[in-house]
Amino acid sequence: MRNLTMLMDYYELTMANGYFETGHKDTIAVFDMFYRKNPDGGGFVVSAGLEMLIDYVLNLHFTDDDIAYLRSRNMFSEGFLDYLANFKFTGTIEAVPEGTIVYPNTPIVTVTAPVIEAQLMETMLLICINYQSLIATKACRIVRAAGDSAIMEFGARRAQGPDAAVWGARACFIGGVNVTATVEADLEFGIKAVGTMAHSWVEFFPSEFDSFKAYAEIYPDDCTLLIDTYDILKSGLPNAIRVAKEVLEPKGKRLKGVRIDSGDLAYFSKKIRKKLDENGLNDCAVVVSNSVDEYLINSLTTQGAKIDSYGVGERMITSKSDPVFNGVYKLVAVKEGDTFIPKIKVSENVEKITNPGKKKLWRIYNKESGKAVADLLTMENEVVDGDKAFAYVDPTKPWKRMNFENVIAKPLQVTIIKDGELVYEKPSLKEIQTFVKEQLKNEIWEEEQRFANPHAHYLDLSRKLYQVKDDLLATVQNAHA
Repeated sequence: MRNLTMLMDYYELTMANGYFETGHKDTIAVFDMFYRKNPDGGGFVVSAGLEMLIDYVLNLHFTDDDIAYLRSRNMFSEGFLDYLANFKFTGTIEAVPEGTIVYPNTPIVTVTAPVIEAQLMETMLLICINYQSLIATKACRIVRAAGDSAIMEFGARRAQGPDAAVWGARACFIGGVNVTATVEADLEFGIKAVGTMAHSWVEFFPSEFDSFKAYAEIYPDDCTLLIDTYDILKSGLPNAIRVAKEVLEPKGKRLKGVRIDSGDLAYFSKKIRKKLDENGLNDCAVVVSNSVDEYLINSLTTQGAKIDSYGVGERMITSKSDPVFNGVYKLVAVKEGDTFIPKIKVSENVEKITNPGKKKLWRIYNKESGKAVADLLTMENEVVDGDKAFAYVDPTKPWKRMNFENVIAKPLQVTIIKDGELVYEKPSLKEIQTFVKEQLKNEIWEEEQRFANPHAHYLDLSRKLYQVKDDLLATVQNAHA
């Protein structure tokens, strides 16, 4: 396993040294990781990246070479360097289980640890959760747009580096994609790797027919032919049909599919489907690729395209239409004695003002429908009994008196690492994918799943938390008046 301890922003080290030198190395701090805006104007995010985060945290340590590099910078005390030489994460991490549907400003991960430990993991924590949540969400959008058509992940060669290719394939699987073109993703995560041929295979042989014939003879049980190297309708499709009739059917085999990677996908798919059906190849799939995403899929569906499967590459593995996930990691409390003192970040931008304190995240469900009606943030020690009236504040309408009553209230975060040790039983990748599907089917309103102008999920605050926030804002304002 790679040691990624030094994958951090330099300011994390300068702050950590500062905490050490000011006698705060054992002071417990609480940080929340959350995000502010759904990508692509969507209604939610599919959380992902927890598996990588767990592996990173359990392997945190500074090597002799790391210490030597830090000493060479002449900025860090020898006491601090000795502390790092024996570094191990000893804190607690709570998080929503991977695959949980989440919303803006709700804590996905909460770290409670000595402040140096919590601070040093900021960058890598954000790398893990930001990228994979972005890609899982994009994949989920594409899968939902495709309906009954299958989605294959083809993105490795356009991914931003090898980790993005492999872990991106994993995130796509969480979002609902079942196969990948990336062999390493199959080796690491058991995501079935698939693939047939490139245009170079067709070009290599004396003729297109020769290339198809050779492939069919080698792979008669799994033969999909790429038919757009020269001319789709005049050459590629006729040659594919000829191979189906002359090579495969005499062996009792069927042509599995034909693929196109260029041209007017709607027009060609309809022409291909008609010709295949006329030749008794009703079971032959029409597969397309070429810069596919949910927007193109919706357009193709509207045009009546006849497509059974999509190979989706760059626009999914990079989330090309909205490639930056805006997750942040903010200090929300510092422990003094037995009490967590709430901390707040104030900004001229209202959306950047944080929710202070050590909190608890709840999801509120309608008892009859089972649908999630809102998320609720409370102080850590508050208990929500869905059978009794619980007063809350809608931050957009704080003057209204509102209560949850006769609902189901479910805490969303679970303890992942406690006192530096893993206490969480990690689910399988298939279980995570199934969890996503079940939430979308049973818990998340259809109105939140719209691609355009989705319903905004409510995030409410307990009255106690709202008062803490209001008091802190007043204190900060008075202090800087």
